[in-house]
Formats: sequence, C-alpha cells, structure tokens
Amino acid sequence: MKRKQLNWTLPPEIEARLGEGTYGRQRAIFEAGHLFLVLHAPPAPGTIERETVLFLRKPDGQILCNGFEAGEHKLRKLIADYRAQWEECDKQYDNAESAQELFHLLEKVAPLNRASTNLVNALQAARDHVKQDKIFISMRDEGYEVSRAFDLLVADAKLKLDYRMAKNTEAHAAHADKMAIAQHRLNVLAAITFPLMALAAALGMNLRHGMEDESPALFVVVLSMGIAIGLLVKRWVAR
Repeated sequence: MKRKQLNWTLPPEIEARLGEGTYGRQRAIFEAGHLFLVLHAPPAPGTIERETVLFLRKPDGQILCNGFEAGEHKLRKLIADYRAQWEECDKQYDNAESAQELFHLLEKVAPLNRASTNLVNALQAARDHVKQDKIFISMRDEGYEVSRAFDLLVADAKLKLDYRMAKNTEAHAAHADKMAIAQHRLNVLAAITFPLMALAAALGMNLRHGMEDESPALFVVVLSMGIAIGLLVKRWVAR
C-alpha cells in the first residue's frame, strides 16, 4: 500500500521516521511539537489491505485528518465505524446456530479485534504525548470500550463454537455406541443361523412334512408369521 500524497507538510523529524512505501502499523509519532497519528479504518473481510487514516495535531492544538480540517470529527467517526462493525457482528453472533456460521463470524471478527486493539494502543501513546489534550483521553476511552467489546465477542464466539463441536462429538459417540450394539446383535443372529443355513444348503434338505397338499392359504399364514418374526428381530437389533 503506497503512501498517500496529502495536502500538508510534515516536520522533517516526522518524515525521517516514515518509510517511503507505506505508513506502516498503527502508531503515534511525536516530534517537534507535532503529533502524527497513523490509524487504520475497520478492515474489510477477506483482505489484508488496510485503509490508512492519518491525523496531525499541530502545536496549537488543531487536528487535521488526511490533510484537511475537522480532524476531531473524523477521529470520532473512525471509532464510531468500529462500533458499528461490532454491533453488526454482535447481531450475527446472536443469530448464529451452526458451527459454520460461527466460524465465518470469527473470520470476520478476528481482524477487527486486532485492529481495534492496535487503535487503542496508538491512542494511548498519543495521549501520553499530549497529556493536556482531553480529546485524546476521550477517544482513547471510547476506543477501549469498543476493543473490549470485540475481545468479549471473540471469546463468546469461540466458547459457543466449542460447545457446538463438543455437542456434535457427543452425539456422534452415542450414535457409534448404538451402531456397535446393533452390530453385535446381528453377529449373534448370524452365529445362530449360519450353521443351519450352511447344512441345509449343503445337504439339500427337502423333507416331506405332510403339508404339500394343504391350501395355499397356509403358505400365506406361514409367510405372514415369517414377516412378523423378522420385524420383531429388526426391532430387537435396532433397540
């Protein structure tokens, strides 16, 4: 991200502490009675680029933002943008039910949490440089509230995600236990019936039983009894 060309002239002492390519991380630089503040706008999801917002406090107390006046208003709006992002993420947290939704929320909140923490650290450093300026005291305190809100949201989302994963793991374990019991019962049935079926298949046992000339209705009765016994066995296995 290249440095912005702004409508102001920075003291040489501050220019000497800035790189040629970018303004770098969020920080406060105090040189020659000027306070130069490098802050970042709330990061967009899925990008590593950061929009830099620059503030310059002159020795007379005037605050500029990106080369223009109304710097105090811009600073308040920057913190308000972070607060708006937190409110949106908090609503998503309330509506998140699945582990996938919580994971996507954490992907969005994590960079906002880091950026808000670095924002507060930069504002704290600025307040240390100009202790008599109450604007930076107020902005630091508001920024701290937003940063803490992001910290709590990340912690709550991780706890909720861990609970969902533990609940799913417990449900899968209970299902696996039921499947193991059912498999054991099927093995018991196979152990009982397999020798009989193997002998019948090997010897071709078609014995006369005196029912060859009975009514076909008897076949239906026997068939129904077989189905009923099969359903009972199925119920026993799946219980």
